[in-house]
Amino acid sequence: MPRLGLNPHRLALGGAELADEVGFEQVTASALAQRFGVKVASLYSHIRSTHELKVRIALFALDELADRAAEALAGRAGKDALFALGNVYRDYAREHPGRYAATHLRLDPQTAAASAGPRHAQLARAVLRGYQLDEPAQTHAVRLLGGVFHGFASLELGGAFSHSTPDSEQSWTWTLNALDALLSAGPPDAG
Repeated sequence: MPRLGLNPHRLALGGAELADEVGFEQVTASALAQRFGVKVASLYSHIRSTHELKVRIALFALDELADRAAEALAGRAGKDALFALGNVYRDYAREHPGRYAATHLRLDPQTAAASAGPRHAQLARAVLRGYQLDEPAQTHAVRLLGGVFHGFASLELGGAFSHSTPDSEQSWTWTLNALDALLSAGPPDAG
C-alpha cells in the first residue's frame, strides 16, 4: 500500500482493522507500518508512539460503537431500547473483537472526557428513562448495564459458553429479560 494518504484517521482505521485480525494487545506501530508497507518512521510523523496509536484506535472504536448504538435506539423505548442497546454491544464485540477490546483501554481523564465515552453513558441513560429511575439509582443502573453487557460479551468471546447448554443466545435473551424485570421493579433498598 502506498505511503500517500497516511493521516491519523487512516492509521486509526488501519489499526482497528489490525486489532480485529490479531488482537488489540498485539497492535504495534511496527505491525501497522508493515500493514501499510512503510517504515515505522513514516508513521511517527502522524503518531508519537504505539500507545498513542492504541488511544486513537480506542477513540475510533468508541465513536463507531456510539454511532451504532444511537442508530439502534432511535425511536425505541423501555424493553425494546434495552434489548437494542445490549444487542449493539454484543454484536459489535462479536464482529470487531479487537476494536471492542480497544473500547476498554483506560484513557487519561482529559481524553476520556473528550471521547465518545460520555455519549455511551448518555445513551444508557436514554434507555433508562423508560424505567423512571431517579439518581443515584440511574447511575447504578448505567454501571449495571455496562457490567452485564461487557461481562457477557467478554465471556462469550473467550469461549466460556461454547460447550454448554442452553446455548448462549438463550442465555442472552434470559439475561436481557432479567435486566428488564429488575429495572421495571425499581431500585432495591439501599440496605
